[in-house]
Amino acid sequence: MKALVLSKVGKISIEEIEKPAPKKGQVLVKVGACGICGSDIPRVYQDGAHNMPLVIGHEFAGTVHQVGSGVNEGWIGKSVGVFPLIPCMNCSCCRDKKYEMCKNYSYLGSRVNGGFAEFVLVPEWNLIELPENVTMSQAAMLEPMAVAVHAVRQVFGKQGVGEIKNTRVAVMGLGTIGLLITLFLKDMGFENVYTIGNKNSQAKLVRTMGVAKEQYIDGCAPGDNLPEVDVFFECIGKIDSLLCGLNMLAPSGRLCTVGNPYSDMNLPRNIYWKILRNQLTLTGTWNSSFTHDVDDDWHYVLDRLQLGAIKPENLITHKYRLEEILEGFEIMRDKKEEYVKVMGDMNYNT
Repeated sequence: MKALVLSKVGKISIEEIEKPAPKKGQVLVKVGACGICGSDIPRVYQDGAHNMPLVIGHEFAGTVHQVGSGVNEGWIGKSVGVFPLIPCMNCSCCRDKKYEMCKNYSYLGSRVNGGFAEFVLVPEWNLIELPENVTMSQAAMLEPMAVAVHAVRQVFGKQGVGEIKNTRVAVMGLGTIGLLITLFLKDMGFENVYTIGNKNSQAKLVRTMGVAKEQYIDGCAPGDNLPEVDVFFECIGKIDSLLCGLNMLAPSGRLCTVGNPYSDMNLPRNIYWKILRNQLTLTGTWNSSFTHDVDDDWHYVLDRLQLGAIKPENLITHKYRLEEILEGFEIMRDKKEEYVKVMGDMNYNT
């Protein structure tokens, strides 16, 4: 079968590799679509993966092609989304069903072979069945959408938003996750959502989500006269954006760190004082909750998707066949074109 193989840092290519066979508890998924995550770029070109050679890609969906022993054959032919984190099921976090914080996890696309291939092995436990009206490209965005919902829930929980719809919220960093956080905030009924970006295309996108023109902010620098907010989502992972959030927060405000850090974070003394005196709350978010319960992040997203309440496909700016997906990686690496979500669509024929 064809697969995108990372053999060492900076060396990635489409290769012919052996088609795997499912073992006990596994299924073989025929991949329908797989998105490039922002984390895939440093994985390929800077840091490498935990194990190489490796088929990368963790944002994917497909159709169950074959099942291993102990797996219900009723899965065969079903369209599925895939939670990419494979929990150990033994640590304290797993015992509490907080699988996203598993201490000994594996991961499709960074530790074991992932979705940029014609077929991929997936534990049955990691599957979520797709409704008929959900496309493969939409389903390949279940993972980043669930990450966005998890971030929102870290601050607001799972309760209804009727009593907090007037909460002032800011989202800084309008890549895929920041845009999806904005999308879900607006879908939940939040009215006062400020977005901080640095591109005209981002300003246009958030307008389509219901963000008012005056609620888009072009960048954030020390001394800027910015609105005061109750909640700030930092989706970049740089000290400048973290400081922007801490400066914008009202007393008793809450900041959620979402972006993977680019470097060490060193807080100035006056900012630390602000955290103390204004009794600010900083929280982290990581991955998403997938427990097979109807109220986990993945089921919440799938429900909104099935109802047509959200349109993540509007964020797909580039589509490539598997054989051409390297062009998408180079666009993201070199930033030679504006992009949001770059998608590998195995059924893309134009």
